Amino acid sequence: MTTREGSLERPTRHPIDWRNPQFFDQEAIDKELERVFDICHGCRRCVSLCGSFPTLFDLIDEGKTGEMDGVDRADYMKVVDQCYLCDLCYMTKCPYVPPHPWNVDFPHLMLRAKAKKFADGGATFRDKLLTSTDRVGKLSTAPGMAGMVNAINASPGMRKVMESKLGVAAEAALPPYAKRPFRRSLPKSGDWAVRNGERTPGKVAIFTTCYVNYNEPGIGHDLVKLLAHNEVPFRFLQSEVCCGMPKLELGDLASVQALMERNLPELAALAAEGYAIVTPIPSCTLMWKQELPLLFADREDVQHVARAMFDPFEYFVARDKDRLLKREFPRTLGKVSYHIPCHSRVQNVGQKTREALEWVPGTEINTVERCAGHDGTYGVKAEFFAESMRIGKPVFARMAEPEPDYVSSDCPIAGRRIMQGMEQREGGTQARKEHPLTLLRIAYGLD
Repeated sequence: MTTREGSLERPTRHPIDWRNPQFFDQEAIDKELERVFDICHGCRRCVSLCGSFPTLFDLIDEGKTGEMDGVDRADYMKVVDQCYLCDLCYMTKCPYVPPHPWNVDFPHLMLRAKAKKFADGGATFRDKLLTSTDRVGKLSTAPGMAGMVNAINASPGMRKVMESKLGVAAEAALPPYAKRPFRRSLPKSGDWAVRNGERTPGKVAIFTTCYVNYNEPGIGHDLVKLLAHNEVPFRFLQSEVCCGMPKLELGDLASVQALMERNLPELAALAAEGYAIVTPIPSCTLMWKQELPLLFADREDVQHVARAMFDPFEYFVARDKDRLLKREFPRTLGKVSYHIPCHSRVQNVGQKTREALEWVPGTEINTVERCAGHDGTYGVKAEFFAESMRIGKPVFARMAEPEPDYVSSDCPIAGRRIMQGMEQREGGTQARKEHPLTLLRIAYGLD
């Protein structure tokens, strides 16, 4: 029997059997890493995506044999540590993903190795702290704290101390903390009639996300203004916690489950009531659309929430196709350099944000579809910061090319990294960084 070179079928994802004790068996993990790494060695199409693949190929090429048998198993984690679970190798490059018989799922194999490392106590205090978004957010936005925390994060001297003591890169631009978190005073919905469309429920439940709540509440307010302008009734969860994506990237699957169990009952009830559930941060949307359904494939309530979950621009474009969205834009946006983050791309919904921004008359969109290098907590870790900036360098250049009026990304931390990279280029940039939801709000002429 001859194994075909690649696969033309639509990629499929297998459930992650993480509650099976074999999932954490080191010998089984090493054998699977060796098998998949050997396939990657013979292909090398993913070399430009992230640090994992150059690291792997250097280990092979500089080994005694130039093949996988010359790589020490102790070095496998050097490859794993470079993976930030962007999923692009699986979704855009690898020809051997299932249903191909070689059954390569590189990101979820990296997740398995990360989970084993975490279970063995391999996570540092820094890693646990950076992924505890609710705990850090609550502390940093407590009364009187945000100004002090932001001042520390902006101080070169204090940042050097943070790097030496915590391993947080002194040069990495960090997001500010809000003096007033979004969920401290949630906006009220108008009493509009529910207008269901063929593609969209006519009412929205907003999963705020940690980032919008603690760091950039303006993104949440802009989402609400867009819904209100289009007379879509909205509501918020009574309470919510982190979606679990930071803990997933760490391999802390027990915490992922604990967070899911706290969010799930209300989300499942809202989905059952016919709400579209919208999250303004791509990683959180992806977590509920893909990762949690694969981790808990036997839970119908999780699958039901996944089916109700929308990226905001996925919702708006579908709403427009239902002829239920307003298309009058009194303000132009000029030149916009728009970056599609990895966790938007792998949702397989198309370039919905770009499509919506192109509705605005007199607006030129320069679309960049490549990883910006920040990638969750990866880009603020001292040992990975330089590599992160190297990964993002082509994005910084392409975003700067048209001398844009605005720089925008659905992922706000990617947008901040892009601005940092553009500002460090010769001549800097005069562009303003705004989230796409903010740009659409501006185009509508809403204050």
